[in-house]
Amino acid sequence: MELSNELRQELLLYQGSEITEHHIYARLAQTVPAPENRRVLGKIAADELRHYQQWRAYTQQEVKPNQRQVLWYYWVSRIFGLTFGIKLMERGEEAAQVNYERFRDIIPEADAIAREENEHEQALINLLDEERLRYIGSIVLGLNDALVELTGALAGLTLALRDTKLVALTGSVTGIAAAMSMAASEYLSTKSEEGVKDPLRASLYTGIAYIATVLTLILPYLILKNIYLCLACTLLAAVGIIAFFNYYISVAKDVPFRKRFLEMTALSLAVTILSFLIGIAIRFFLGVEV
Repeated sequence: MELSNELRQELLLYQGSEITEHHIYARLAQTVPAPENRRVLGKIAADELRHYQQWRAYTQQEVKPNQRQVLWYYWVSRIFGLTFGIKLMERGEEAAQVNYERFRDIIPEADAIAREENEHEQALINLLDEERLRYIGSIVLGLNDALVELTGALAGLTLALRDTKLVALTGSVTGIAAAMSMAASEYLSTKSEEGVKDPLRASLYTGIAYIATVLTLILPYLILKNIYLCLACTLLAAVGIIAFFNYYISVAKDVPFRKRFLEMTALSLAVTILSFLIGIAIRFFLGVEV
């Protein structure tokens, strides 16, 4: 079949996308230890290669994979998790899948490829079993608790103490003690439930998430001198953590981003403002000066 130049160029773009994703899935399949995950990734890689070959039958031209994209999504998947990396990549394919429809009357295979890309591939991706997503509730617990409690505590301490080193010291002690307490509570809570989660791992995820958040929030007090600038940087860091984590959840678990982000941000900032006011009240009524 003779293709117009415009149609041929568009098919070459799809062809390049398919061969790029084939290499991404194939590389990831070689790195995952779980046999079922390896099987799923291998199946998707084979599908992508078949789609590439189907487009090539019409363009009669070989296309090289985009090595930059291969490396980018490979390392995103290795650092932030398999499910996150793959679903982030698949989000970029959605616009292309819509355009497949215009080829339905010209290329018989277009409809089947679009259906596989959308339904079959998503079904396979949902079969992936990743440890960090099984313990996402424990991570949320540690992260959310640290954000709400420590941003409020640091705001109150900023007004009460007005010394960056003292705020950092007090915040660190408070945060680490709270992290150990939360980890112990999560261990006991998970142990009392009947489920697939391991209590020790659940407690570790909670504790690590809490401590990582604590260290991020107190960092401005360790490197800056102006106490109010430190508080402003801490609040920006808190919003940044909330935005990143909620984006991660929205991609990995296919849940809305905006509502969760606004809810967590409003809660953290409300506690911070209240604690700030409490700090002012304590200094005024008790006459405490440091």
